[in-house]
Amino acid sequence: MTKIAIVEDDPTINQMYRMKFEAAGFDVQLASDGERGVELVEAFRPDLILLDMQMPKKNGLQTLTEIRAKAWGKSIPVIILTNLGEEESPKGLRELGIESYIVKADLTPSQVVERVKDTLNLN
Repeated sequence: MTKIAIVEDDPTINQMYRMKFEAAGFDVQLASDGERGVELVEAFRPDLILLDMQMPKKNGLQTLTEIRAKAWGKSIPVIILTNLGEEESPKGLRELGIESYIVKADLTPSQVVERVKDTLNLN
């Protein structure tokens, strides 16, 4: 089963995406802040990470920087899923190797699932 880690501080959004991905056959684990996100990714070793930018404890850039610094985290595909427009995103984000950047308001959860499937060549 394909494993997805969702690192997002909004519990409603977390549960909505969990339901959508589980209905599509994914194994989903959630983290509600960047600190827990790093711990989750290390323990769970997902096939892909959906990462919010604005979170408590560690923001998305700090979280991704820490994940990419570890041997186990260098090659996990990451999709940024945020309400920040790409022009507002932190500098250096693209250099950390992200697959795509999605503004939450631009895609439905079903479209996000399709984007993940495309990224992982599951379609």
